[in-house]
Amino acid sequence: MLKKVSFTKLLGAGSGALLLFVLVDRAGGFYFTPPELEKPAYVVIEEEPETPAEPEQELTFEERMAQADAAAGERVFNQCKSCHRAEEGVNAVGPSLYGVVGRPVHAVADFSYSDAMAGLEGEWTAERIYEFIAAPRDVVPGTAMTFAGLKDPQDRANVIAYLDSLDD
Repeated sequence: MLKKVSFTKLLGAGSGALLLFVLVDRAGGFYFTPPELEKPAYVVIEEEPETPAEPEQELTFEERMAQADAAAGERVFNQCKSCHRAEEGVNAVGPSLYGVVGRPVHAVADFSYSDAMAGLEGEWTAERIYEFIAAPRDVVPGTAMTFAGLKDPQDRANVIAYLDSLDD
């Protein structure tokens, strides 16, 4: 027959077991201490600092464009395809980028530009596109474009070369 065990008896038994465990652990620590070593078991070898490499010289915009590869730019443009198309007259969330190099900033007639973009003047020169796609929201504050930008300067040059190759 089972007896009913009270909560206080269970709590007392648990506390006693915990106390016994702690005492055995402490006693074992007195008997089993590691010996002190005369010298370290391993030696940390400090490496001599490397001589700093010559910093790469930053290429100018013109030099980057001279090295630009339209085929590589087409691959990078895949990041843009969620909002833009490269076909003439085909808009998506963003305007068609067919013929964008050299055209006026808000020249796509059947596209509704944000107020920030509509307020821009001038043309999309290769250099202006290069700066814009690096950080669109920094270059045109208030733009509806949510893309963070292409950080790699050569990727930007390659995309511009690709876009420029689309039209005559």
